[in-house]
Parts: sequence; structure tokens; C-alpha cells
Amino acid sequence: MKIALIGYGKMGHEIEKVAVARGHQIVCTIDKDNLYDFESPAFKEADVAIEFTSPMTAYENCIKAFKANIKVVCGSTGWIDQHKEEMIRLCKEENKTLFWSSNFSLGVYVFSAVNKYLAHIMNKFPSYDVSMTETHHIHKLDAPSGTAITLAEDIIQNIDRKDRWVKGTLTSPDKSISGQNCFDSNELPIHSIREGEVPGIHSIRYESEADSIIITHDAKNRKGFALGAVLAAEFTADHHGFLGMNDLFQF
Repeated sequence: MKIALIGYGKMGHEIEKVAVARGHQIVCTIDKDNLYDFESPAFKEADVAIEFTSPMTAYENCIKAFKANIKVVCGSTGWIDQHKEEMIRLCKEENKTLFWSSNFSLGVYVFSAVNKYLAHIMNKFPSYDVSMTETHHIHKLDAPSGTAITLAEDIIQNIDRKDRWVKGTLTSPDKSISGQNCFDSNELPIHSIREGEVPGIHSIRYESEADSIIITHDAKNRKGFALGAVLAAEFTADHHGFLGMNDLFQF
């Protein structure tokens, strides 16, 4: 399979390693210094483009790929809510293909399934309140993380006493803390921490007067995310439409 990489930072380099190891060819790499390569013959010969950039550039990158009739696997967060309906329409009416996920890690997908099941159980125990904390490296621009938002939305769908998530505290790299720490009973707070080069830690906590129940996913490096992105690209090459992890892994 021929792959174009949109975004050639740490994640892009890790995806390249995994893709090449699995026998794929990287035909084009696009970063902020060579955006003109969206028009290049090399980019247009790709079977799939894998996009990992930022909330500010992801939408335009997807549109540029669509104009070149290239399918896109996108892992950029912080933009999809604003453009999701348009992406679905483009996939449905104009035969474009976008595989989007807030997190491509297989471990996170398993964690997500556990999160849904635990929330379903905890719906019966109102004495437990639920909150979430996510920790990422200092370069991450959006907070809360897209993964945290996805996990929170899954909890809300399964716990009747919660109907929305809200931003909690934000601990910045300099250890300063901003945001709020008081919430209504119907709100699910997501606290964010930015420190070092942490790939990603998500912890969900159920707290009562008697005890606490905590589940955590702790990414050790970027390899799991990169493998998931390449697996998604392999799947996307043979499928069409607006796709996600539920299409790739069904359990």
C-alpha cells in the first residue's frame, strides 16, 4: 500500500517506521514547510493519507486530500465536533472517505469498552460520583484530550445522573493550576495535566464515602498509536465512508 503522511513530527516518524516494517511504501510526507506537495504527483498516487497535525490545520488538510481524491485516516483532535456533519456529508454525498478517531491505540479501545461496561454497572449505584483526569505531554494543544472527551461521552450515555462533561482544572507545565473544581451533580469533570513527554494517561475515578474505584490506561510510548493508525489505513484502503474504530474492531 502507498501511504502519504500529513504531519511529520514525532508521531509521523513513528507511523513511518511501523508502516515500512509492515511492507508499505511512504510515497509523500507533508509538513508545514512543504504544503505545496498536496498538489504533487507523489501525493496523488497514495492509496491513503495518514493525518496527525493540530486542531488548527486538520480540517484544511482533510479537505485538500479529498480534492486530490485521497482517502484520509485522521488522528488530530480538537476539530471534529465543529466539522463532523460536513465530513459525514462529504463521505456520503461526494464519495469521500475519512477514518477518524480520537485515539488509535488498541489498548485504549479495549479500555473504552471496559469504561462503557463499568459505567453501565455504576448507573445503579448513585452514591459513587465519577470524574476523569488526563495527562499528556507539554506540546499537546487541546485540553481536555479528544480521548478523554470520547470516554466522557460514553459514560454520559450509560449513567443517567450525568448529562454533560465540563472542563475541570488544568495543571500547566509550570505546575500552575487554573480552571474550576466545583461542579453540579449532573456534570462530569475532566481534569487535565500537561507535563514532560507523557504520551497519554487517562484515569476514570468513581468515588464514594466508602471507597474508590479507578481504571487507568497508561501509554508507554507512541508505538501503539502508530500501529493502530497503520491498521486503520489498511482497513480504509478497502472501505469507504465515514469510518471509526468501531468499524475496525468489533467486540
